[in-house]
Amino acid sequence: MSDHFQHLPPFVQKSPAEEAEVTPLPDHDRISIILPVLNEAAGMRGCLGAIQNLRHAGHEVIVVDGGSRDETQELAAPLADQVIATRGGRGTQMNQGAAAASCDTLLFLHADTLLPLRADELIRVALSGGQHTWGRFDVRLSGQARMFRVIESLMNRRSRLTGIATGDQAIFIRRSAFAAVGGFPEIPLMEDIAISKRLKQLSRPACIRNRVVTSSRRWEEGGIWRTIIKMWRLRLAYFLGVEPDELARRYRT
Repeated sequence: MSDHFQHLPPFVQKSPAEEAEVTPLPDHDRISIILPVLNEAAGMRGCLGAIQNLRHAGHEVIVVDGGSRDETQELAAPLADQVIATRGGRGTQMNQGAAAASCDTLLFLHADTLLPLRADELIRVALSGGQHTWGRFDVRLSGQARMFRVIESLMNRRSRLTGIATGDQAIFIRRSAFAAVGGFPEIPLMEDIAISKRLKQLSRPACIRNRVVTSSRRWEEGGIWRTIIKMWRLRLAYFLGVEPDELARRYRT
């Protein structure tokens, strides 16, 4: 994933004096940023370096490793508040991260996704007032092909219309709402769709128009049209009741 973070400035650790200048956030404004990872050594420094400003502001960074065979955990350790090792599966990893989190708001971030500026303030405003208990960002794909602009526009419109969010959109949830729906289903695929359906029973999602930037590698490697058709078939199969294990098998083929 490292190629998607080359445009970022190199990460520089703050000095103790600089750390002391940071005004502590009130507990109710703090966010636990939870990253489920697997064999992400190539992009770990860029991914975590991009959110060190949020960590230094008082937010919590938790990396949950699902059985990496590279140096993911070692590289993450100095750039995270916690590094947790657990069995694989994004749903399991995110639940483990949530269980270890200390903040009232949980933000689930993929390792190949970059948050917009002032993401913490955007989340705070989105969840204030009690209308929403969860939400997501609009998404932009990292590739430059024109078709990616069409895909991301359709993704954002579909999500806003249906109230369903995907993991690429950096889902954020109040801890109380996360507990009320029982966390992520621990299934091999579509855990983001499944929890969205549960959360919709509590409130519509807050749809932040500021965009996260997520990797377009999946489309680039699999072919844009082939990937679009494959993902729509998988989502249709999920809504028709096909078992998650079978969906995961189809996703891998």
